[in-house]
Amino acid sequence: MWLPVLGLVLGLVIGYISPFSVPADYAKYLSVAILAALDSVLGGVRSVQEKNFDSTIFLTGFFSNMLLASLLAYVGDRIGVDLYLAAVVAFGVRLFQNVAVIRRHLLKK
Repeated sequence: MWLPVLGLVLGLVIGYISPFSVPADYAKYLSVAILAALDSVLGGVRSVQEKNFDSTIFLTGFFSNMLLASLLAYVGDRIGVDLYLAAVVAFGVRLFQNVAVIRRHLLKK
């Protein structure tokens, strides 16, 4: 259950100490992709707590959400509309819902 959280923390630490920087042109795409990935990780933690985790669903959701969110941001840039905000709102709502359910599961234990 703690493996996704450990991977997230490890990724954050590696990202913080690495000298890699993202060009400003790609920051929007990367931020939306990270938000989508974080949503998938928290959804995975939630499903583990609910005892219905499926690794195939997790992996396909992880990558398809990241790709779709990045594609939405890219298309929005091409047509001059901030479509990435739709992904930010959608994934933001899901993040808060998943955190609320995870918190309830932890408090019931």
